[in-house]
Formats: sequence, structure tokens, C-alpha cells
Amino acid sequence: MSAGVNLKELAAELKLSPSTVSRALNDSYEISEATKKKVISMAEKLNYQPNPFARSLRENKSKTIAVVIPERISSFFSKVVDGIEEITQQYGYHLLVYSTHEDVDREKKIVNLLMNGRADAIIMSVSSQTSDISHLTRLHERGFPLVFFDRICPDIPTTKFITNDYESGFEGTKHLIQQGCRKIAFLMLSKELSITKDRYRGYLDALRQAGLSPEPQLNITCCQEEEQNIEDIRQMLLSPNRPDGILSSVEKLALATYHAVKRTDLKIPQDLKIISFFSNLSIASLLHPSLTTITQPAFSIGEECAKLLMKKLTKPRQPDLPNQVISIPSKITIRSSTIAI
Repeated sequence: MSAGVNLKELAAELKLSPSTVSRALNDSYEISEATKKKVISMAEKLNYQPNPFARSLRENKSKTIAVVIPERISSFFSKVVDGIEEITQQYGYHLLVYSTHEDVDREKKIVNLLMNGRADAIIMSVSSQTSDISHLTRLHERGFPLVFFDRICPDIPTTKFITNDYESGFEGTKHLIQQGCRKIAFLMLSKELSITKDRYRGYLDALRQAGLSPEPQLNITCCQEEEQNIEDIRQMLLSPNRPDGILSSVEKLALATYHAVKRTDLKIPQDLKIISFFSNLSIASLLHPSLTTITQPAFSIGEECAKLLMKKLTKPRQPDLPNQVISIPSKITIRSSTIAI
């Protein structure tokens, strides 16, 4: 196939002005249907490819969406990005994906970079270190279209997409209690995150409803170092007041728990039952024993974020993004880590 022609060459072949050809290709009402058909037919014949960079300069748009996530290795965030791209590519938009690596200083640098016009909008999940949100407030106050997902900033008046974290934390803990657990640990990455707070509230309320008292020593705030997390969990499992159940608020800590258990004489689920928020279902079922999961609808969250922004960016006279929280339910899948199946 030939490399194709540019707009000026296409216009010369048609003996039309470049502006007429451009309007015809963009389905302008100023151009007759007969001319549109003639132009489109010739464009296909000559393999005409529009220049996206020239178009973006004319429209004062980059045709790019920035996606800011805490880490790339998480299957949850990778699935969200896939969902976003599924929608944006239909509108000719491209993604710039930035990872903060759970570092708030890096997050601030990325946001400052994006304020200079690198993207038309941002879809974001904040880092585990983010407590001061002044950099995000400035971004929003500049009128930059901003959507949060999963780890949100409740105080910024824009649209946020979450899962039903409180209900999932409650039901996950309730399931462990129904399996006979009385000392249930809660594993988290950060007390500051909105998702952690909601999942932890659900955990506490489920304990109280069952007449169980929360035990502070069974709540572990982990870090980004996998080996340190494994050791901290192992020490908890070897303590006299060890848990008989664990609710992990993120999938990486569930995997760390499996590694920690291997360094003890404990068995799952006989001695310790585990349930975790998890997105990678193929891995969950391959673990031994298979992991009971609270599955977040990551792909759907990405799609909904993108649909909202594409409406905002491609439709004329759109209002500001509404200040609302949209919850897409998670699903509990029971496997062998909490019950013998």
C-alpha cells in the first residue's frame, strides 16, 4: 500500500481547494453531499491520512488524555487504563499514562507538567502519600477537566468513580466471621486513602455487629517494600494473639500474606482464612489455595471515566463536570482461601 497523500495533494487531485476538501472530510453542512462523496471516495483511493498534530494545533487541543495512577504493576490500574483506551480511541484521543510510584512529590511534578497543556483532561487515582491536595485544587481551579477514580479526593468538586468499598469491606468481614473467624486482621497501604477509610469502616461495623471488638494490633499499615510487608505479616502470624482471618484492602498485600504464610507452619484455610480486594482473577484462581476475592470492576470504571470525558470534550457547550460520586459495585467470589470447596 502507498504511503498516502496529504491534504494539499488530495485537493489538487480533486481540483478543489484544500479548505473545501477539509470541510467535506469533516462533514460540514456547507458542502453538498455529492462533493462529500466524491472527496471521501478519492481519499480512500489515494490512502489519505489526516495529520493529527496539525488538526490538534488548529483546534487548540492535544487530543490526549492523561491518566495518572499510583503504579503500573497493579492489575487493577492496568485494567482501568484498558477500559479508558477502549472508549477514547473511538474518538481519536490518545493516552499519556503517568505512574507516581506512590510518591506524592512525583505526583505534584506530574500535575505541574500537565498544567502546561500536555493533555486536554486528566483521569487520576491519587498516591498513598497524598494528604495535602493543594496541587490538585489548583489544577481544578484552572478549569482543567479532572475525573478521579478509586482513590479519590472527596473535597474537589468533580466527578469520582468508586466501587462500593464500605459495603464490600462489611460483606468481606462478615464472610470471614461466618466461617468461624474471631480475630480478623485488616491490612492496608495507607490510612489516608479514601478507599481504605471506607473499607475499614465496613470492617469495623461488621465486627461490631457480630459482637467482636476490633484489636489495634491486628491492623497493619504496610509499605511499598514487598519483603518488609512479608516480614511484618509473618511476625503478626507468629504472635501469641495471631489472627485467624485476614481482610486485605489491596491485592499486593494478599500476595504478601501468601508468602508470609509459607514461612510459618500455618495452613490456609485451616489456620488462617484470607479474603482480598483483587482484580486479577486469573492469578486469584491459580494461587494455592485459590483466593477468595472482592473483585473491583476495573475495566468498567475506566470505560465510564472515558465516556464522561469524551462527552465533555467532543460535544459543544458542555457544562462543568458534576460534583458527584458514582459507585459501580464489586463482586465477592468465594474460593478455597476461606472455605473448603
